[in-house]
Amino acid sequence: MTIYEKGQLEDYLHKVMHRANQFLGYPIATDFDYSDLYPLLKYPLNNVGDPLIESTYDLNSRSIEKEVVEFFANLFRAPKNNSWGYVTNGGSEGNLYGLYVARELYPNAMVYYSEATHYSVQKNIHLLNMPSIVIRTYSKGEMDYVDLKEAMQLHRHRPAIILANIGTTMTEAKDDVLAIRRTLKECAIKSHYIHCDAALAGTYLALLQDDPSFDFAHGADSIAISGHKFIGSPIPCGVVIVKKNYKDRIGRTIPYIGTLDTTITGSRNGHSPVFLWYALKKMGREGLKSRALNSLQLADYTVQQLQHIGIKAWRNNSAITVVFPQPSKEICIKWQLACENGLTHIICMPGVTTETIDRFVSDLTEELAMTLALDNEQR
Repeated sequence: MTIYEKGQLEDYLHKVMHRANQFLGYPIATDFDYSDLYPLLKYPLNNVGDPLIESTYDLNSRSIEKEVVEFFANLFRAPKNNSWGYVTNGGSEGNLYGLYVARELYPNAMVYYSEATHYSVQKNIHLLNMPSIVIRTYSKGEMDYVDLKEAMQLHRHRPAIILANIGTTMTEAKDDVLAIRRTLKECAIKSHYIHCDAALAGTYLALLQDDPSFDFAHGADSIAISGHKFIGSPIPCGVVIVKKNYKDRIGRTIPYIGTLDTTITGSRNGHSPVFLWYALKKMGREGLKSRALNSLQLADYTVQQLQHIGIKAWRNNSAITVVFPQPSKEICIKWQLACENGLTHIICMPGVTTETIDRFVSDLTEELAMTLALDNEQR
């Protein structure tokens, strides 16, 4: 490496460290430490094929991946002898897998998803060439079940595939799986499939609630979460859990790798399962639960601080996402805020502190004071 290239790398590292301290608009935990795992970065870990079946490619973390899958299968109360899953590249792949399995079960189905659904779903539906209908939402982002019923009644002759959001992108609204099931019953649609996109909120809601209203026990057929969000990982990753008898319809034997091809990508990153396994073992369920409670407390603090300076901030029930009117372009760029339809949000992820919130509120207070002073001058 030349002196110039070394300097370029140092400059890039400095930028990353600086921007990590001003990171409030996206659901990424930043408080992790995986230094114990650094020696594994010397090896090409590849979990090719089915995570439950060994392969002739033996540089893998398959046994560790199985433990991660078992943790989430138990967390989401998947059927004891009828569950399967794998570590994905993130929530988008998990959504694609759920829709793929649903399409193979019901090739003639109609897909229903709300206008607040993550952008990956529309892309996945296009990739899978599935017919779909977008459902309206209530003001805070939850699916409008009256509109869902009206749409279903028009297509009641077709099986229904419903994408339920367990935490929408902008407002962290949760769709009600029980209300969706009631709607299916009212429309007399017996052939149906419910996939829950629980990328952000699924993990901590299941930890905080004794009876999570979106899990397999309440009617989900598959659930996808992101690992790099609430838990935290240097590499984007996720987990998808599905009923095993559904997955069995799509697997096929591949002699070249000595196992079944049952995933989306075939070759899969073998390091991410180790990161997730390490975090789950290190924190345990109680540690993860405490982590969730801290984030909820920080969200409450953030709402109070913003309202104190006159900002109309709010959050959905049991959400760590604080929503408020979009500030200036400069504030949004500095703090990496995601904006949509005049709104933005702060997501109180692990790694965000009260000090970070105070610095943001200070910037916002200063901007409001300058705006007020300018308005007074112009009068």
